[in-house]
Amino acid sequence: MYRNELENYLNQLLDISRFRDYCPNGLQVEGRNEIHTVISGVTASLDLLHAAAAAKADAVLVHHGYFWRGENERITGIKRHRIALLIAHDMNLFAYHLPLDTHQELGNNTQLGRKLGFIETNRFGEQNIVVQGKLMRPITLGDLGAKISKKLSRDPLIIGETDKPIRHVAWCTGAAQSYFDEAIHRGVDAFITGEISEQTVHAARESGAAFIAAGHHATERYGVQALGEHIAQKFGVNHQFIDIDNPV
Repeated sequence: MYRNELENYLNQLLDISRFRDYCPNGLQVEGRNEIHTVISGVTASLDLLHAAAAAKADAVLVHHGYFWRGENERITGIKRHRIALLIAHDMNLFAYHLPLDTHQELGNNTQLGRKLGFIETNRFGEQNIVVQGKLMRPITLGDLGAKISKKLSRDPLIIGETDKPIRHVAWCTGAAQSYFDEAIHRGVDAFITGEISEQTVHAARESGAAFIAAGHHATERYGVQALGEHIAQKFGVNHQFIDIDNPV
């Protein structure tokens, strides 16, 4: 397939024009025209780019790309080394941030909910980024934490009583701790996201709603994998997800 064909398809599939985001979504660095092999990953780090180059990738597909709002615009240092590697190997870089978080089928939140066996009932927050739902049957907070640890291969940080029964939940991958107050107001038993802030601990203790920080990277591995597999099936290209470990 061709670069512009993939770009147009992904932009329409993820409906990028409706999002107010912190970075440009879509093609961020232009490479060769023909695409046969796509490497996906969470973040376009130098390690991922080296792995993609070794795999002879024509395109790299990520959730966290470049050119974030408020960052230094100069192409120096880390940014220069990353972009230079892409250009040296003529690789395209496609990045999708909020559109990949919220997509109803392939998005990070949908994919995480399915992995954990949650049933979606509603969405809330800016651009409907947070998912609200329930479990098939109540389990304790301790058992939910153990399930998350097993499914994500990472022990979460849990604030709350381990014997607390959990039925109603809300979740949002990445760094969505700012939505905890609204989740509390909606009466959830637990809120799951990637990161935690100092004040969040007190909010959880004082509200009685549990807070689970399951890892920014760990919670956002699944949308880009699903998107890469979707591309492979639809267009017949080769796809491989490469997980560059990140403890955060």
